[in-house]
Amino acid sequence: MNSNALRLVVGKMKEWDAAGIKTSATCIGNKGFGFMQRAGVNVVSHVVGMGDTPHLEKLIGPVKVQLDAYMRGEIDALYIVYTRFINTMKQEPVIEQLLPLSGEEVGSARTKWDYVYEPEAKSVIDDLLIRYVEALIYQAVAENMASEQSARMVAMKSASDNAKNVIGELKLVYNKARQAAITKELSEIVSGAAAV
Repeated sequence: MNSNALRLVVGKMKEWDAAGIKTSATCIGNKGFGFMQRAGVNVVSHVVGMGDTPHLEKLIGPVKVQLDAYMRGEIDALYIVYTRFINTMKQEPVIEQLLPLSGEEVGSARTKWDYVYEPEAKSVIDDLLIRYVEALIYQAVAENMASEQSARMVAMKSASDNAKNVIGELKLVYNKARQAAITKELSEIVSGAAAV
């Protein structure tokens, strides 16, 4: 599961490097952090030890590094890569652009509304944008954890089924060996009785 998402990241980063675009990464989790370090990627922030339940408080710090860099104009776009949970048997790696927002995320407004903002509209929208991106990242982390648990469940079921098959095969071999030993002992007893 992790290797598929990391393969997607590497492919996209190669495309960006070929286009002359510099990349940096924020890693969430041990696997991604270790992989990015080994690959020589510029890791600007990371968080590990998330446990089984993601907490937004742990994510805000590392994510804020990238959001601040975007606000200062140091980066042009912000992407997230995660494994989307579709169902128990299917998960797929996805790369989504978080910033700048595309027209699909914003939606097309057919009517114009005139709102009065307090404080001014720019500061309200900026704060909402930050919360929106944090919510998207939290959702991605939660989906990735669900995908991981699902993959573990499927792997353990497969391992249990394989263990049952191996136990059945070994029981058959044991019974054959036991039957052969009993037959050998009986033939020795019969041969000994016939010799007397």
